[in-house]
Amino acid sequence: MKKLTYKKIDAFTSAHSTGNPAGAIYLERLSDVTIEEMQKIAQEQKGFVSEVGFIWEEGDGSFGLRYYSSEREVEFCGHATIAILYDLIKHRADLLAKEEVIIQTKSALLRVKNQIPINDSIFITVPEPLFIPKNVSKEESAVALNIETEWIEDSLDIAVIEAGLKALIVPLKSLENVLHVNPNLDVLNAFCHSIGVDIVVVFTKECFDAANSYRTRVFAPTFGYLEDPATGSGNSAFGHYLLKRGLWNGAVMNIEQNALKENFNTVKLMAEEGKVLFGGKATAKIEGSYYLTL
Repeated sequence: MKKLTYKKIDAFTSAHSTGNPAGAIYLERLSDVTIEEMQKIAQEQKGFVSEVGFIWEEGDGSFGLRYYSSEREVEFCGHATIAILYDLIKHRADLLAKEEVIIQTKSALLRVKNQIPINDSIFITVPEPLFIPKNVSKEESAVALNIETEWIEDSLDIAVIEAGLKALIVPLKSLENVLHVNPNLDVLNAFCHSIGVDIVVVFTKECFDAANSYRTRVFAPTFGYLEDPATGSGNSAFGHYLLKRGLWNGAVMNIEQNALKENFNTVKLMAEEGKVLFGGKATAKIEGSYYLTL
């Protein structure tokens, strides 16, 4: 059996909730595991964490990251990145003294801003956004989400934006509308594949806590599970949606996320020179060794 260093870490934790769990495997080098082994580990973690991240340090001091869900490799996973990098920086004095750490995912070079000494959070840049022209109607979105068409906000458009993952952004009228979205996994999965998106983000301006700016929920059926309770990539696409429409000036804002009215997770967004960064903190819950049967 292979023995690997493992942690289960909850990202975007707050006083209100327990965050979003991610698995973390710490490698000496990427060649320590094969693609098949990474996929097997993620499959074995199904139902315990939504994604597993594999991290190793490069010779230049940067870090490599790969992500797997139980179904497939994921190009980018925001909550796993927050979980792993927050844990790594906080527990290494050399990294805690740095203002920035560089990570290389499969598709992009990203910068991690270390604000742990200031406000107990890290912020991560997301890949350059792609605004994908696609006409998705209110009616077909409503059917896929199992909601009434009238719940969808008329004054805002439905859009597809890629910021690590391809996200369908759907505006809803009220907090109660957002909280009562209850789609069927298979129906929503088929819909996502038919229009070529990875996730669906629903949002409203109405929040439970007036100190926050928006409430979101993110559905990820293409990765083998229905809902992601706290996500960086989905909210980052949403941040670019707001910037492009002049609905946000880029100042730090808090987003409530999940279906629990009072016990929401908290994702932070900020923008610098038109680039969105998402942030938060994390809490390690399990630490030890992972034994992989060969």
